Amino acid sequence: MITVTNFKGGTFTLNAMYIEKVEALPDTTITLVNGKKYFVKETEAEVSKLSQSFYKKIGMFPWHQQVGEVNGK
Repeated sequence: MITVTNFKGGTFTLNAMYIEKVEALPDTTITLVNGKKYFVKETEAEVSKLSQSFYKKIGMFPWHQQVGEVNGK
């Protein structure tokens, strides 16, 4: 789970495993696999770092090495 900030200043927790993509449009937009979108104050890079930290914490980063994929192959 990652904690992000909405534009009213409140924070909320999001399950990073459901994130499909993160874009700067120019506001940072997080799109989940179900199509729901969230607009947050954090930058695209910050959301990426938060997600990577989450995956490291649960032992799934770098996941591709855990399933036998090395160097993008």
